[in-house]
Amino acid sequence: MTQSLHFSIKETGFVLSFFGIGAVLGSWIGGWLTDKIGFFKTQMWSLILILPLYIILPELKTVDSLAMGVFVLSLLAEIFRPANSVAISYFARPENLTKAFSLNRMAINLGFSIGPALGGILASISYYFLFYGNAIGTFLAGVIFYVYFNNRKSQFNTSPNKVTDLHSPKPTKSPYKDRKMLLFAFLCALYAICFFQLLSTLPLFYKEVHKMSEASIGIILAYSGFFVFLTEMLLVQIAEKKYSTSQAIIFGTLACGISFVMLNLNYSMLMLYISISVLCVSEILAMPFMSTVIVKNSDENNRGAYMGLYSLSFAVAHIFSPFLGTFIVDHYGFEILWWATGIVSVLTALGFYFLMKKISA
Repeated sequence: MTQSLHFSIKETGFVLSFFGIGAVLGSWIGGWLTDKIGFFKTQMWSLILILPLYIILPELKTVDSLAMGVFVLSLLAEIFRPANSVAISYFARPENLTKAFSLNRMAINLGFSIGPALGGILASISYYFLFYGNAIGTFLAGVIFYVYFNNRKSQFNTSPNKVTDLHSPKPTKSPYKDRKMLLFAFLCALYAICFFQLLSTLPLFYKEVHKMSEASIGIILAYSGFFVFLTEMLLVQIAEKKYSTSQAIIFGTLACGISFVMLNLNYSMLMLYISISVLCVSEILAMPFMSTVIVKNSDENNRGAYMGLYSLSFAVAHIFSPFLGTFIVDHYGFEILWWATGIVSVLTALGFYFLMKKISA
């Protein structure tokens, strides 16, 4: 937007805000659709409908048209997420539920490691190639998904591995009337607002304060993805044996704050890598166990809506995290931002501590 279409920073931010709005709406629709038509059809239609948008998007060259295109793209993409989470909970054995979510996130982090590097190569040839590459990737994902899971649709209502037996006694209760889950989702959003500084102000901090090049920033972000990819399954297995679900979430939330506060204590390159490693540990401890709590407090009739609420909490964070982070940096500087992130993380951990005593986990 800034380099090829020559949008201003303000115009670019306006377009990106529609990505967050689309994600919020898509999370809700995805949860609702999953409960209505099932996780297979919801995921399949999301992949099918998003494919042509990747071809259309680079042809939208005005601020308003691109904002609407990004909105629809984000909405359709986010519909996939709640259905995907429900599918994981369906096929995983109850005792392996957290590990199943970790395995899925491990795959995502592998993609996060490869994606930026591949995107940089494609963008150096043409920005159009970014969108065409996404279209090809989505097409391949859709084909593999259909071929593999279409033959297993007959198992969807007979799987012995459902998580049906683990949750609350009100099977049809809406998550938006479940006060405990609403508060849990709110705390997840606070955690995500802190964590997602990784995607906005942290690269800015690397560039402006440490004078790192784009290539160096790409390397440290790729390192974070590989760190999670290599260690998540092991750390989750250790956490399951040593800690309760509540403790894992609380420790993960505290680690998020610690990682950012560390940036104020030492300005060496070594500290940057230690800090982002602690942030990776935070992600590994907190997110899979958060998903597990949501699943175990739902049932087969409303699990899509519950996972939609969980996805929505992260989608909301995608809107507020860059806005709040850049606002604080602009008015008060990075040091205040990192201290504020640490304080919010501690308060969020306290919230989880008191709430988890009342929640089935």
